[in-house]
Amino acid sequence: MSTSLAPLAHTVRSRALSWLHTHRELSVPDAGDLAPDLDAVKTLAEMALAAGLALTEGTAGSRERRLARELLDFCWLRLGQGALLYERLLHHPMTTDAVECYAPFAQAGYRHAGLEDLTSHLAVAGIAHIVEYVPCRRLAVANALRITGHDSGTRVPDWERLVQATWLAATPQPWHIDWETAYALTHTVFHITDWGRRPEALPRPLTAYLTRWLPVWTDIWTETRHWDLVAELLAVGACLPEPHIDLDDWQRMERTQHPDGLFPVDGRPLEEDPATRFRDHYHSTTVSAIAATIALSRDLTLPSAAVPDPSA
Repeated sequence: MSTSLAPLAHTVRSRALSWLHTHRELSVPDAGDLAPDLDAVKTLAEMALAAGLALTEGTAGSRERRLARELLDFCWLRLGQGALLYERLLHHPMTTDAVECYAPFAQAGYRHAGLEDLTSHLAVAGIAHIVEYVPCRRLAVANALRITGHDSGTRVPDWERLVQATWLAATPQPWHIDWETAYALTHTVFHITDWGRRPEALPRPLTAYLTRWLPVWTDIWTETRHWDLVAELLAVGACLPEPHIDLDDWQRMERTQHPDGLFPVDGRPLEEDPATRFRDHYHSTTVSAIAATIALSRDLTLPSAAVPDPSA
């Protein structure tokens, strides 16, 4: 990573975490009952992922670590310290969102004994294989089992088979992509590489395909100002075995982010209502923090010459 990029990534993440921390109360219903509100549960899990990565990847300063820990504590508490996820999985074992939402908490050291036992039972039953989800979602389940330590035994997820079922594995003509497929592509990479922790797990043909076409897709969605997807694509670039990091993209990202840390989902004007503003932009802000963390983390594991300085 160039010396010019690290401050940009730090700024983007610090602002984003601050915004999420400041507005965290807007993530849950007023009544505080999340049992039927799966969107709120997903929101908490996504914020926990951003906070957990910042804590565990070793690139955060003292202020960021405090914000991330407090954000994680808040999300875990709102989930009844895992009890709501346990109840969800107990009554609906074929809806694996509870396992997926649990993974970032478990990664950061938050555990629920009952959920651990139930996940272990369902892993033996082969939930990564038998649930009829789209391919990238099956990868999400497999990675959640890997993160939580339930990917061993008699029904180990067949990663090669799961990967080959995805759109990305077919390496189609690059113009055969749309908005929904692009999101599936990004999450395919996130789950194969475990959010950049295992870049070597990305098969070489997929790496070559992404290295060639990722800049093109980034330019396309930058032109349409779909900032949420642009942030996801930048995160994908940081997950590659040899990260694709373009300083211009990151400078644009830092300029697009609002001074308070909000990273807009697109180019439309922001709503005045705080709750609506949070609902519309929490995901894009969360993804901006994730992308920045992955880029910074890869910088720690690569030789200084691995990513050329675009200004050189």
